[in-house]
Amino acid sequence: MKNKIFKLKLLVLLTIVLGACTNLDEEFYGRLSPDNYYNTPEEALSSVVGVYEKFSSFANIGDVFRPEEFGTDEFFVPGRTSGGWFSQDNIDIMRHQTAANNGTILRAWNYVFPMIGTSNAVIESLESSPSAENFKGLIAETKAMRAYGYFYAMDLWGNIPIFTDARVDPNNLPATNSRSEVFEFVVTELKAAAENLPSVNDVDRAAYYPRLTKEAVYSALAMVYLNAEVYSGTAHWADVIDMCDKVINSNAFELEPSVGDVFLSTNENNHEVILAFSMDPTKNAGNNQFILYTNPALDKLKYNLPFSPAGGYSTDTIALNRYEDIDERRGLIDHGPQYYLDGVTPLADADGNQLILVPLTSITAAEDNEGFKVTKYSPIGAKWSGYNADNDLVLMRYADILLMKAEALFRTDKASEALPLVNQVRTRSDATPFTDLSLKKIENERAREFIWEGYRRRDMIRFGSYFNTTWSFKETITPEWRGIYPIPAIQLSSNPNLDQNPNY
Repeated sequence: MKNKIFKLKLLVLLTIVLGACTNLDEEFYGRLSPDNYYNTPEEALSSVVGVYEKFSSFANIGDVFRPEEFGTDEFFVPGRTSGGWFSQDNIDIMRHQTAANNGTILRAWNYVFPMIGTSNAVIESLESSPSAENFKGLIAETKAMRAYGYFYAMDLWGNIPIFTDARVDPNNLPATNSRSEVFEFVVTELKAAAENLPSVNDVDRAAYYPRLTKEAVYSALAMVYLNAEVYSGTAHWADVIDMCDKVINSNAFELEPSVGDVFLSTNENNHEVILAFSMDPTKNAGNNQFILYTNPALDKLKYNLPFSPAGGYSTDTIALNRYEDIDERRGLIDHGPQYYLDGVTPLADADGNQLILVPLTSITAAEDNEGFKVTKYSPIGAKWSGYNADNDLVLMRYADILLMKAEALFRTDKASEALPLVNQVRTRSDATPFTDLSLKKIENERAREFIWEGYRRRDMIRFGSYFNTTWSFKETITPEWRGIYPIPAIQLSSNPNLDQNPNY
C-alpha cells in the first residue's frame, strides 16, 4: 500500500498543481480546468491524494502538533545550554503567555489553512467535472478532510472564517465566523460526508488503507462532539455515544495486544488504527520525524540509526508519575539510566559516561540529559531515508473510541456502563483495573493512554485543568480566554475583515 500511495503522489506531482489559499488575502488558482481534467476516477483520485498529503501534517509531530501539545503538563521543548532548541515563541506557549506575533502559532495557521484551501480547489474541480456524478465518494472524502481542518482551526483559534470557494476575491476578503458557527459547519459537513463514504467492512481493507471510511468520520465526529460544550456552549454527550457505537458496532476494530504495536514500522492495517497516514520516505512518499525530534543523540548507537537524533521534545515527572510501575505504558517513557537494547550494557558516550535522563530543571537552559523521552514510534524495524522513518502516522485509534464513550456515559450518570470500557484500556497495559470512576480518573487515563498524540490540550481544556492547575514552568492559574490562541498578527494586517480573539 505504501508503494501505491507513492505512485499516486507521484502522479500528483507530475500532472497537477493544486490551488490553495495560503493566506486569506491571497489568490491562488488551480491550473486545471474541469473540462479537460477529472474525467476518470484515477485522475480525480490523484488530486484527492494531494489533499491527504497536506492532511497528514495534522498527525506529524510538527507545526500543527506542537500547539496542540504545548501549554500542557506533558510536553516541553526546552532551550538547551548546548545552544539548541531555544525558542521564545515555544516558551511563551508553554507558559500560557502567547501573543499575536507568536511564530509557532503562525506556522500552525500556515499549515491548517492551505490544507483547507487545497480542499476547496479540489472540491470545486470535482463538482464541476463532467463526471461529477461518479465522484460522490471522492467529494465526500475531500469535504471530510476539509471539515477536519476546520476542526483544528476551531480548536486552536476559535473564531475563524468559514470559506469554501476555490479562490478569494481580494475585494471581498473572508470575515470571521463565531466558534459555534464553525462547530455547526464541521458537524454538518462530517455527517454529510459519512453518507457517501464506504464502511471499512465494505472495502478491501488492505487495498483501501489509509483512506477515510465511514468509521473514520464517525470517530472524527465523536472527537468534535466530545468538546462540543467548549466550542458551542452546549454539551453533546449522547452524540458522542452514538458516534462511538457506530464504530464499535462495526466490529472492525479492537485493541492491539500492546499500545506499542500501534506505532511500529509495520503498523499499517493493524486492527486498532481507524485512520493513519502512510509513510514511506524511501520512496519520497511521506516521512515520520518523531524519532528525530525526540530521542537523545546517543540513541544513534542504541538503535543503530543512520543519524544522531536531536533530543528536543521532552516530558517530565508529572507525566511519568501518572503510571503505576506495572503499567506497560510507563515503559514507553525513557527515564533514568539508559542502556542498549539488551537492558544490561550502559548507553554511554565516547568517554564512558552513561546517559542518565533526569527531570527538567529549566525550559530556557536545560542540560542535554534533562527531560524524559516518549518513545511511542519505535525505531526498531523502521526503514530510513536519512532521519525520516516509515512508521505510519496514527490520527485515530480504537482506544479513543472506548474512552470517549466511557467519558460520555459517566457524564450522563451511567458510571457502571463506563467502568468496563476504561478497564479494557487499562488491563491491555497490565494496569490495575479501576473499581470506580471519577472525572479525574478518566482525565488521567486519557493522559496515560494518549501521551503525545495531540489530545492533551483539548482534554485539559474540557476538564478545566488547563486553567485551574499549575505545573512545572506554568506557575499561575490561567484565564479561560487563553483556551484559544490569538489570530496571527500578520493575518489581521492582511485581512481587515478578521477579528482578533478577546483579550489578545
